[in-house]
Amino acid sequence: MNKSMLNLAAICCKTTALGPGYRAVLWVQGCPFRCKGCISPQWIPFIRTKEFEPNALVEQLLSDPDITGITLSGGEPVMQASALTRFLEYARSVRDINVIMFTGYYYENLLAFPPASPVRQLLKSVDVLIDGPYNENQNNNLGLRGSANQRIIHLTDRLRAYDFEHQVRQVDVQISDNEILFVGVPPLGVLPGVLTALDIDMSVNSLGGVYERT
Repeated sequence: MNKSMLNLAAICCKTTALGPGYRAVLWVQGCPFRCKGCISPQWIPFIRTKEFEPNALVEQLLSDPDITGITLSGGEPVMQASALTRFLEYARSVRDINVIMFTGYYYENLLAFPPASPVRQLLKSVDVLIDGPYNENQNNNLGLRGSANQRIIHLTDRLRAYDFEHQVRQVDVQISDNEILFVGVPPLGVLPGVLTALDIDMSVNSLGGVYERT
């Protein structure tokens, strides 16, 4: 796969479910973690899915003047650090956006990379890092994180006024063609009911996911 391209599992062009204001959301394909209860096991394999040139994707997403932030999730964003850094640097040259990133890695592990590494360069463009693997036994149904073991780490002061830990959870359900995209950190028990109503037999416990309609 071309490391200069973004290999994405899904994109949401506009939502209020994963951070303050209207946001674009990118979910990368590929994850080294296999958290029990993962909402999107189909996003774990390191396979080629939908490839995007970073600058072109920025222009597409930020053509909407309402977008004030970008949220990165997956999959595991750190695995595509170089392409995401290019994406965010260009986005910031277009608009003063804020950036939230979910990662299964602990912040201390990311700081162990050399200062000039792609991972450390990516962190320079992130305002809030939500770190650590999802633990379904610690899902307390609160805030903009999957489970209570995950930390909200402010790398800048941009979003300190936003209550990440106690924010009421919400989910956007977006339907296109034969796909259903769930965007957000789902309240416990909500998405299984939605999936049952849509005749989709899967358990749902964590961040966003794509399902095919039967």
